[in-house]
Amino acid sequence: MASAGENGDEDRHDLQGNTTLNSESENRDGEEVAKINQFQELTGIEDLEECRQKLENHFWDLERAVQDTFNEREGVSGVYDEQPLPPPDQPEVRRRIPAPTPTVDNRSQQRVFRRVAHADERWSWTTWGIQLLYLPFRFVYSSIYDVFRFLVGLFRPDPRRRLTDPTADVEKFIREYDERYGTEHPTFCQGTYSQALNKAKEELKFLLVYLHGDDHQDTDQFCRDTLSSPNVIQYINEHTIFWSCNINSGEGYRVSQALREHSYPFLAVIVLKENRMTVVARIEGSLSAGELLGALQGIKEDNEMYLIAERAERNERLLNRTIRELQDNEYEKSVEQDRAKVNLVQARERLKEQWKKEIPEEPDASHPECIKILIKLPSSDRIERRYLVSDSLKYLYYFVFCHEEAPDNFDIVTNFPRKVLPCKPTADFEPPTFKEHGIVRSEMLFVHDHDA
Repeated sequence: MASAGENGDEDRHDLQGNTTLNSESENRDGEEVAKINQFQELTGIEDLEECRQKLENHFWDLERAVQDTFNEREGVSGVYDEQPLPPPDQPEVRRRIPAPTPTVDNRSQQRVFRRVAHADERWSWTTWGIQLLYLPFRFVYSSIYDVFRFLVGLFRPDPRRRLTDPTADVEKFIREYDERYGTEHPTFCQGTYSQALNKAKEELKFLLVYLHGDDHQDTDQFCRDTLSSPNVIQYINEHTIFWSCNINSGEGYRVSQALREHSYPFLAVIVLKENRMTVVARIEGSLSAGELLGALQGIKEDNEMYLIAERAERNERLLNRTIRELQDNEYEKSVEQDRAKVNLVQARERLKEQWKKEIPEEPDASHPECIKILIKLPSSDRIERRYLVSDSLKYLYYFVFCHEEAPDNFDIVTNFPRKVLPCKPTADFEPPTFKEHGIVRSEMLFVHDHDA
């Protein structure tokens, strides 16, 4: 477990980072600050000035800046991108791998739960004396071991830094966990750490991260007793997305480097806070099922307000978007109707021009086959015209259709008995002549408006 001095240094580092962010933000407008924060999240670069410089070099094009930054990392676009693994017959390529999608990790604003292993044991004076005698030997052994590990690291880098498939690392851990401890445990999130973060952000749930250390003395007891508790399982499954991985794998190691845990078993609670995934609590050491459940309940009560606020904002945005879509649809429908009306008017005018030319000239009143037709319009106005009994009834329809006071949708009917005159031509019907329909003398007809 890290010393108090180390914790203080980390806290001061976090506070200094926040102070720098606030100072820089005062000199930039909201859009630039937002892009710098997004760039930090995507690339893991903590230096604000470096982030600003890279964005300026790309004219504040966030997508291009991020892509070029990934390309600079020796051709590796990101640990979560699909990348071909080295063939079996070739040595595994060691590359510098970027850390997982970063989260806000301000220790000064986190709840920390720590259980020191065997802290309740009391040593006797004899035990203290033996420990003092062994102290020089332990110091020498520790120093030699650290030097040896450093020298080995120069020629043989940590295998956990090698390029691996993060999804395969998680699947392997889940499989080995089930084989060793059984299947009575909270439901593991299938996928990478980055995918778990995105899932928690989309579903507005707490993300509970468990980093599994095989070599720690409390790991087995924690997995067999605490994580297998029915109450713990039910609570975690209902209120969180539970993601876990072995720190001895590439994916687990990278997440460990990002979260910087001090002891095991280790759990971190992450939640969407002020539009960023933020570590709000850390649980270190072996807790009983009751202690873990109480800690999680307290963390949820303290931070659920952020999810409630974000959920309300999303609902408001959804409502506004739905209203806009309805308004847009109504507007488009209205425009389409207006366009259809205009098209109909234009088509009607073209048809009038065509039918006016087709109407035969009015015959002389002295012609032996001449008849006079008097037509009463819905406006009570009367119009009349002479026809030959051998003329088609469609010319009567054309005449009324072309009149300026004629309705758009009409029929011509007789008065008594009241019958519709078959004078409207269609593609499948050619109207008869006046004579064929039995009109051989002057007559009065009426225009019936169907839309009146």
